[in-house]
Amino acid sequence: MNISPLKKHDLFFPENSGFQKTEILFYTGKQNLLTLFSSNEYSRNKLFVTDTNVAPLCKDFISHFTEEPAEKINAPACYKKNGDALCILPAGEKFKTIETVLKIADTALEASFNRNCLFVAIGGGVITDMTGFAASIFKRGVDVEFVPTTLLADVDASIGGKTGCDFGSYKNMIGSFYPAKKIHIWDSFIQSLPQTEFISGLGEAVKTAFLFSPELTEIFRKQKNEILQRNEKVLQKIIEICGKEKSKTVHEDFKEKGIRAYLNYGHTFGHALETTAGLGVISHGEAVAWGMGRALELSKNKKLCTQEFADECKAILSSYGYCTDKIPQAVKSTPETIQSLICAMHKDKKNSGTKVKVTLQSGWQTTLTTEVEDKEILEVLQ
Repeated sequence: MNISPLKKHDLFFPENSGFQKTEILFYTGKQNLLTLFSSNEYSRNKLFVTDTNVAPLCKDFISHFTEEPAEKINAPACYKKNGDALCILPAGEKFKTIETVLKIADTALEASFNRNCLFVAIGGGVITDMTGFAASIFKRGVDVEFVPTTLLADVDASIGGKTGCDFGSYKNMIGSFYPAKKIHIWDSFIQSLPQTEFISGLGEAVKTAFLFSPELTEIFRKQKNEILQRNEKVLQKIIEICGKEKSKTVHEDFKEKGIRAYLNYGHTFGHALETTAGLGVISHGEAVAWGMGRALELSKNKKLCTQEFADECKAILSSYGYCTDKIPQAVKSTPETIQSLICAMHKDKKNSGTKVKVTLQSGWQTTLTTEVEDKEILEVLQ
């Protein structure tokens, strides 16, 4: 039995990238991973990687490997069945480490997998990032596919080939460009997300709207109730638009030498906030939304955008509960906090000199990157 996607979208990579394409497949209804990965297409050895948050959502699949109840699995745990392997990891940003990446690779090694094997990530951005990175380094590269289970992974993290892990308390400091062969998106996973995870994913979707899509911006303006109620059709539309917009950007600029840097909108501030607060204390999407608010203030101060534009953008962010204050309540507004934020921004991997590189907007879907001095950052933080 084969499972047919409702829709399909192909992300084609530049000819000199070393990669051909990622197939993004959209499904409806309850996920059926066991049937999907039991088809003749998947006859080779497979290493499935998930975490303790996702395992209870895939009980039928997990029970194929172990009789242990999915809710009671003590991670990290590894199982083998019929030539395949399952690695269940602890959940959370604090486990997004090089040690965890090596655990994934070690599971494949212990299972005696060769270069024809397939890694499959089943989870949010943390799992897809780490599994993709592990696939890129295991025997110098094996195929990888993703089954994103969070809105954040659906609209952003799983698409485009950025893989990696945190290092030294800084976000995604180690990694590679290594895209998945296929991404299997079941929107039914979103219905089971905790509210904080759902809101986190919306933050990245709002970013995509501001950067690229007047249509998506209007959806966020006018369909707030449907979005927050997790209306299936509206969420499908959001995911589809985000996937297509990110695909266009990645196709044009795979290695982030130009327009792909726009996808970092809100991230320079946001990553610094995550580092300062402690990785995992503030969700990624909420940090990015706060970062967009600070970027808007910076744009306004530099006279790149009008007060009206900044206020309109921040009103949308605020309507979904995102903080647009100078410093979120999750961290104390002290000189030490502000200095920590600036220090973290300087360690951002996008910088190439003594200034901080930021992505700013001058209007709707009008974006630029520039470098700023510390004093300009201070003005929007204190």
